[in-house]
Amino acid sequence: MEVKVNGVTLRAADYNENDKIITLLTAESGKITAAVKGVKKAGAKLRFAAQPFCFAEFVLARRGEKYTVIGAAEAESFYDLRTDVNKFYAASAAAEAALNLTFEGDGDREILYKLLKTFSDMCGGDEKQALIGFLTFSLRRAGYGLALDNCVKCGAPLLGRDRLRFDFDAGAFSCYDCGEGAGASRVTYNVFRKIDGKNFEEDFITGDGEKRALRLLREYFSYKLNFAFKSLSEYIRLI
Repeated sequence: MEVKVNGVTLRAADYNENDKIITLLTAESGKITAAVKGVKKAGAKLRFAAQPFCFAEFVLARRGEKYTVIGAAEAESFYDLRTDVNKFYAASAAAEAALNLTFEGDGDREILYKLLKTFSDMCGGDEKQALIGFLTFSLRRAGYGLALDNCVKCGAPLLGRDRLRFDFDAGAFSCYDCGEGAGASRVTYNVFRKIDGKNFEEDFITGDGEKRALRLLREYFSYKLNFAFKSLSEYIRLI
């Protein structure tokens, strides 16, 4: 039985001498794991299909619950993401988040399209804000969205405050004195508000704030979803 799906390669792992096992995020069926035979040989026709971030129409042969890629028509390679080490790890972090927040057999066109838009934005500019945007979007889709308005405890406005807290249980910011959780900075809070389309303090959008925001997201993902987020850790180390 042959199946056609539109999907992006989230992960590829070596298998046997010349094969790879890839994980696709597809519009039609969510995550699919499939073998790509002989793809490590020189001149293999489907070599591109096992490259990270490849978006294509895949033709799959299905036997029981197992899939094999037998054809593919590439729509977008996102080549620039594989030639810049920072962009590569940023895109890998987005792919790893998608991998851990989607399911087999459950199509989610919204997160797929958001991932493709994120890859495109990363190719064309600074990858940090694109990554933060995708991570906060995917958390919200999973039911763990960040609360970015007033203090979750007392209801006071948080803009203008130098010291805040972030409650990992609630996914919310609060005043430093009345809240609970880890300390958070003014620049971190403003970066999240900007990316979420809320009003923010322009002077507190900094590279350091973006890095702090990514660190908080790494810890929040780990806390809520119990995975190490290795690609995000590597990206943070690089920037």
